[in-house]
Amino acid sequence: MTACGLKTVLAFGVTMCLAGTVHAWPERFEGHGGPVKSIALSADGSSALSSSFDYSAIVWQVGKDSAAVGQRLIGHEGPLNDGVLVGKDMAATVSDDGSVALWNLATGEMLDRVDEGEEKMIRVAASADGRFVASASWDRNAYVYGLAGNRLGRHAVLSGHRGPVNAVAFLPDGKRLITASYDGVIRLFDADSGELQREAYSHGWGVNVLAVLPDGDRVVFGAADGEAGVISLARGEIVKILPKHERPVLSVALSSDLSALAIGDGAGVIRFYSVDGFALEEEFQNPYGPVWGLAISPDNKTVFYAGLDDSVKSWQVTPRAPFEPVENDFPRRFQVSETADPGELQFARKCSVCHTLTPDGANRAGPTLYGVFGRKVGSLPGYPYSNALRTADFVWSEKTISDLFDYGPDVVTPGSKMPLQRLRTEADRDALIAFLKRATAPGPDRRSSQERNEVVK
Repeated sequence: MTACGLKTVLAFGVTMCLAGTVHAWPERFEGHGGPVKSIALSADGSSALSSSFDYSAIVWQVGKDSAAVGQRLIGHEGPLNDGVLVGKDMAATVSDDGSVALWNLATGEMLDRVDEGEEKMIRVAASADGRFVASASWDRNAYVYGLAGNRLGRHAVLSGHRGPVNAVAFLPDGKRLITASYDGVIRLFDADSGELQREAYSHGWGVNVLAVLPDGDRVVFGAADGEAGVISLARGEIVKILPKHERPVLSVALSSDLSALAIGDGAGVIRFYSVDGFALEEEFQNPYGPVWGLAISPDNKTVFYAGLDDSVKSWQVTPRAPFEPVENDFPRRFQVSETADPGELQFARKCSVCHTLTPDGANRAGPTLYGVFGRKVGSLPGYPYSNALRTADFVWSEKTISDLFDYGPDVVTPGSKMPLQRLRTEADRDALIAFLKRATAPGPDRRSSQERNEVVK
């Protein structure tokens, strides 16, 4: 707060006081340690589920002005891409590790997990009747799982797409579902048998997102060419063309009462529509990156959006604020273009999205690098290492860390969940190692200069 008692933000390099900006819903959901990929809200708005690059999902307890971490769901071995609430007590998530997991919301316990291979799982959906969960995979298939108590049983494999499957959604009756793919085709399947009923629509460009409207016939889609529209499954054609986006459409959300629609794209544009007639009611732009996930508050007055930041943010749709500064940390720690130390630059670009330099790991995907030199691999207390790292037998040193970049984690730590990172030159590698030797040694503030100087812009 400022001396004048008003909230202060930094926008376009100017500090401004905002009077009368009252949010009925939380302005941010803060708790993740990496970019957030999805956000889902319960029908009454009392809880939410987010998934993140930090390998975790969070169950949130949502109040009118705050969102508190209820449970942190940890058990995947790669970044999470999507999550869905399943009834009142469970959630399902999918990950880059090729798995779908079922969770207990109250305890955070992983109830079941099914691994479908090495390709990414991108989307997950649940039928309204609670019988099925479905996932979309980049292995060109979608999968249907029967819910039997606390277990996921593979029920059907939906095959036939000629490219990665990007989206899956159930129709309201729970008996049918649709898939969309990089091949540009939307397909309609029988949920029980897994049989293809028909190719409902071919767009040409890859289709990224789907949302089924209450009548069970109309489907909203968004595509890689920026097109968005509404198709009729029965007619197999577009019945409503929505304003084209300049960048790929990446996210879509329907309100809990199914009367409002939000669509987000790769340029940070969010458009808010009334489903009745599809009038464009409001538009918002976050200039700092893509919109990967969307959710609409139960009163249809606020949109929550997720992207490159470690938090979920909100946009007050109505009443529209007279001035809407975008509160962002920019450049983000992994987007810096120059630093005084070339090794620090490599850390920022290659390592900071997953690791900190301080004793606090900040909920990032990887363990803190504080004190890493001389530490036995897989030994940091409290970090959920993969079995491959827990059973490895070497000590982190200049050589073993250099080997990670020279040969890759598949050679140095086979079977681990560490992503591959390459450095262009030996000089870059040597500068990074020298920086890490200094920055990870016990002592005063070891944050990178970017993390120390981050400001809200």
